[in-house]
Amino acid sequence: MPDPYRSDPHRPDPHLRAADTDRQAVAAALGRHMSDGRLTVEEYDERLAAAYAARTYGELDALLTDLPTDRPAVRPARPALTAGTGQAPVHRSGACAGRRQSVRGAWASWVTTAVLVTTIWLLTSVAGGAHPFWPIWVIGPWGAVLLARTLSRGPHPAGGRRRW
Repeated sequence: MPDPYRSDPHRPDPHLRAADTDRQAVAAALGRHMSDGRLTVEEYDERLAAAYAARTYGELDALLTDLPTDRPAVRPARPALTAGTGQAPVHRSGACAGRRQSVRGAWASWVTTAVLVTTIWLLTSVAGGAHPFWPIWVIGPWGAVLLARTLSRGPHPAGGRRRW
């Protein structure tokens, strides 16, 4: 899917101020790149924070320069079916444990960030009066991407359990 932020031929000069919708478009693009595996959770988190802190189009452009604009991620080929069973071969390796560790680590990072930004919001609201709940713009898209990635993992080849 083409990146709507970078594919706009009428995008203003890099020194001009960016709007909230521009920041949200970059955040969505970063989420797609993370779900495609081009960014780690840590890289996504850093770039997302920088996107919402960006003031100009140039700062937003810098967050996407090393990422492709419209080339879809290459999906790995499905494994060949085992003769006679109609099922993919089961590989007994540490891959399941690695996936499980990866998913747990991603969610642990999300929870840590959610607690941190919510605490900051709570402290600033108590000190300076009620503020809109801005942490949703940090933890919402990230959580949605993590949830989609977690739920998109198919059943375990032997026994219908999750792969991770």
